[in-house]
Amino acid sequence: MMDFYQIGLFFTLICVAISFVALLRERDDIHKILVVDLIETVGLVLICLVATDLAEALILPGLVVGISELLMLTELYIRKEKLPLPTYKPIRIEVMRTAPPIITFVLIVYGIILSGFSGGAVAGIGLVFYFLCKGYEERFALLETVSGYAWALWIVAFFIFMIIPEAWLIAVMLSGSAILLKVSTKMALIGTMREGRNV
Repeated sequence: MMDFYQIGLFFTLICVAISFVALLRERDDIHKILVVDLIETVGLVLICLVATDLAEALILPGLVVGISELLMLTELYIRKEKLPLPTYKPIRIEVMRTAPPIITFVLIVYGIILSGFSGGAVAGIGLVFYFLCKGYEERFALLETVSGYAWALWIVAFFIFMIIPEAWLIAVMLSGSAILLKVSTKMALIGTMREGRNV
């Protein structure tokens, strides 16, 4: 009789096979990206079944990237279908006009101290709060550049850890800093969903 792990692995592999078949048969580009997200999600389930510390380290960045991709797909769908953007009444709250720089600074500093995924989440929340309150200018290219360099830094740290195990401390510091940058830049995109409107 199969245990829970074997049952989960069996159904996960079936979902992966169905997802890849759908990817081969699909013709619409946006639908292809949706199927890729589905494969990514199923892949994360497969990694979860491994239940190791390394698996956890792979799952957390994967979730962040997956959420960012879903946000991107939402924007693409809105533009493609030419859907009207909702209008919002300004929120008149004193704390949203005066506190964002201070709160954002504190959260970013605390995130740097924490480092890693947790630090990136804390710093990202600070950036989300700032963008939601103060608006923004569309400098997505800068966020993309920082995110790309962070990903490359994480890969370098991984190879250092695998090839030069005695330099594990350097690898851990590099990977922690890279994940912090990666997570914070991805979460910062959530704060731009108000289309730059100030309170």
